[in-house]
Amino acid sequence: MERNDFIIRPGDPILVTGAGGFIGPAVVASLLRHGFRNLRAFVRPSSNVTRLDAVADGNRDGARIDVVRGNLLSREDCAAAAKDAAVIFHLASGNGKSFPDAFANSVVATRNLLEASLEQNCLRRFVNTSSFAVYANTQRTPLDETSPVMERPESRGEAYAYAKAKQDDLVAGYGAKFGVPHVTVRPGSVFGPGKNSITGRVGIDSFGVYLHLGGSNRIPLTYVDNCADAIVLAGLTPGVEGEVFNIVDDNLPTSRKFLSLYKRHVKSFRSLYVPHSLSFLLCWMWEKYSGWSECQLPPAFNRSRWRAEWKRTRYSNEKLKSRLGWSPNVSMTDGLDRYFQGCRETQNA
Repeated sequence: MERNDFIIRPGDPILVTGAGGFIGPAVVASLLRHGFRNLRAFVRPSSNVTRLDAVADGNRDGARIDVVRGNLLSREDCAAAAKDAAVIFHLASGNGKSFPDAFANSVVATRNLLEASLEQNCLRRFVNTSSFAVYANTQRTPLDETSPVMERPESRGEAYAYAKAKQDDLVAGYGAKFGVPHVTVRPGSVFGPGKNSITGRVGIDSFGVYLHLGGSNRIPLTYVDNCADAIVLAGLTPGVEGEVFNIVDDNLPTSRKFLSLYKRHVKSFRSLYVPHSLSFLLCWMWEKYSGWSECQLPPAFNRSRWRAEWKRTRYSNEKLKSRLGWSPNVSMTDGLDRYFQGCRETQNA
């Protein structure tokens, strides 16, 4: 899209929360490529901003990038961060494994930011970054923006999924009650240099051996730069208020193919393939025993998680392309090559 097609002007203030995270620096870089020159990057006090500094060092157009440290649980910090912001890209989220921590750092922090934006009365778009984790994935059709989300997000036993579902509800509620112009983006599994772990959609190594659970499943991967471009377009494209956009790349590899490439290009290790019927049975038994034992064994593996991560699923990015004009600038082949190279460099450091 051309700059004149966006909802704000190049000099209007833009806030990016979570700018020190994995996706944040890529979003800042994408905004710079689109010609925006008044950016506020909000990071935690303890955040490592090396990658963000590298983006700022590469800025040759005189754009202003203010790095602000603070805590979104502080109303004062939120007010300072949201001051005069025309668009807020809310990438920050809670990484805590406990439900209270995840709720506080996702839901309470988002509420504080929304309240601060209401006081400013100049917001044109609030971009809420959600996750595929909120989908129930009980349908037989491809997973897209019309797919049902979890009705009881606590049932999965994952604090992150629960908090993201509640955060989505909160943002939608502020839109309905106070007229906050918002868009929700739901990235799949974001990958690229700097993120060295294998997504849990491929398998887990919790039991001393790597259990390959994905098999022939397609993994909903999105390369970090492609994901950032989609998030930026969701924040700037006119006429999409209140909509949801799933973010996945083209030519998604199967879990089996991804694992084979990882072993070939990064490191080789033994893995044990668990067929889908067996993995579902194990999750069902774990869930039943957890209930029978009154949660003496927490339901870390259950049918809801199985459907979310290991059920055979097809994914669609058609809405992303048709409504936002997005297309992945980095091919899946190139993205995987860069990811594997980053993994190798980390191992050899």
